[in-house]
Amino acid sequence: MARNTTLSFEFYPPQTQEGVTKLMQTAKELNEYNPEFFSVTFGAGGSTKEKTLETVLDLKKSGFNATPHISCISSSKAEIKDLLDIYKSNKINHLVALRGDNPSGSINFGELNYANELVSFIKSEMGDTFKIDVGAYPEVHPESETAKQDFINFKNKVEEKWEILLKLMWALIQRFIPNQRLPNKIL
Repeated sequence: MARNTTLSFEFYPPQTQEGVTKLMQTAKELNEYNPEFFSVTFGAGGSTKEKTLETVLDLKKSGFNATPHISCISSSKAEIKDLLDIYKSNKINHLVALRGDNPSGSINFGELNYANELVSFIKSEMGDTFKIDVGAYPEVHPESETAKQDFINFKNKVEEKWEILLKLMWALIQRFIPNQRLPNKIL
């Protein structure tokens, strides 16, 4: 079986001009490894979404393939749709869709609670405008009730045929799969 392995690097949006300069230098250095793209985080609860867009556009202007993260935590469907329209108007056609994290101390989930709901919403509103990648947690997610439920959520993502399941750590196969005894009926 042929493996189609890709590489990407993730950036947090810089908050200062010095940070922008460092990010561009780092992108130039990392580009030597031929990543498929650079992704730019969204911040807890979308706290950096304006800087996310700005950073993606700066990277694109410098000739790099860059894509924003988008999350559904703490956002209404209208806010997400507005952001999708902004991305589309800026010729951004690739997203990393994540559930996201609540800002520290917050418990606001917004109208969509999970990445699969976010992806379904994006597709229902925008059709095939965006290539959508999603995350895959390398171990049992801290908020999952059981390893079995976590694996079922992962399986559902695979069955949706989402373009890429980005692993937060390469340890997924080494740590998660060998240590779990899951019934064949969910596989």
